[in-house]
Amino acid sequence: MNLSKKVSAWLDLLQQNRAIAVIRTIQSAQGYQMAKAVVAGGMHLIEVTWNSDKSADLIARLQAELPYCTIGTGTLLNLEQLNDAIAAGAQFLFSPHCDTAMIRAAVQQNIPIIPGALSPTEIVHAYSAGASCVKVFPVEAVGGASYIKSLQGPLGHIPLIPTGGVTLSNARDFIAAGAIAVGLASELFPKHLVEVENWEAIRQQAKTLMAQLHQIQ
Repeated sequence: MNLSKKVSAWLDLLQQNRAIAVIRTIQSAQGYQMAKAVVAGGMHLIEVTWNSDKSADLIARLQAELPYCTIGTGTLLNLEQLNDAIAAGAQFLFSPHCDTAMIRAAVQQNIPIIPGALSPTEIVHAYSAGASCVKVFPVEAVGGASYIKSLQGPLGHIPLIPTGGVTLSNARDFIAAGAIAVGLASELFPKHLVEVENWEAIRQQAKTLMAQLHQIQ
């Protein structure tokens, strides 16, 4: 696959960072604090789900205040949402499924897109359609890290990002199994910590996670 410079740079970022913090929130102000906490812990790849409160505004604010971070979005379900997300300035795009029209639209606008897939057939289909890499979701349902490892023989050329079952304790297993990066949402932002606004505890979790993942490299 011929990669654009932007997609190549995105893959380099994934190799360097290894983890994406996924923020899903019903309060934009809370989402802002969640992002600030994990960034303070050393994470520089932030996904604000499109179904979060005022997601476009939050993406813009984080990009303005955290220029050294890469801010994207996810949970994009259709072409209209994808185009709105690109207009809002999202720097990468995740979807839980594989929609070739969405992939083509992102490729045409030179924005890295990571569609969701699960079976080998779906993964190859997504990558062949132009995806920068593929989100393996929900990975826990098909064996976790062992599934990622089993894909490496025939599909090792396809960069994979497992989500849906990645935890602070098993994240490094996915990287060791061959994943280019992992995505964490509720495991990184436990509900009880967010509710009491214990941002320091979340910062420490992010710091510990990054230290573990970089030990593998």
